[in-house]
Amino acid sequence: MIVFDLKCSGHGHVFEAWFGSSTDYEDQRERGLIACPMCGDTSVAKAVMAPAVAPKGNSRAVARRAEGESAPVAANAPDPAKLQAMMEALRTAQAKALEGSTWVGRGFAEQARAMHYGEQDRASIHGEVAPAEAKALIEEGVEVAPLPLPVVPPQFKN
Repeated sequence: MIVFDLKCSGHGHVFEAWFGSSTDYEDQRERGLIACPMCGDTSVAKAVMAPAVAPKGNSRAVARRAEGESAPVAANAPDPAKLQAMMEALRTAQAKALEGSTWVGRGFAEQARAMHYGEQDRASIHGEVAPAEAKALIEEGVEVAPLPLPVVPPQFKN
């Protein structure tokens, strides 16, 4: 597995994505399967990344800290407790937003279009859609929005 920082050309959003190899990244990018999670733009490229340089094999571990001395923390490092609380708040907000919503799986685009064009009664739905299809829905004026966190389909819940 390999991780790349990617950047959309539309708004300059930077995001991280994992791939099986550099070839997998290139193949998915050429087929329009990679989209910015913030704006849905499929025009993405690798962003500048800091290299992951491993320490020398013969270097000694950092000297042990004196008893009671805490580890140094970067000035801009997020507080883990606050980060966990924010993620929990986001999870709760998403769960509340999905209350009363029906999972339609891969039939999302078809049903969203049918509702948009008045062929089906409007209802709150959520499901799966490829990035290119999501972009097409938005361009048609169909009101859709990405969810910030992944959703486990009902058939896969314990």
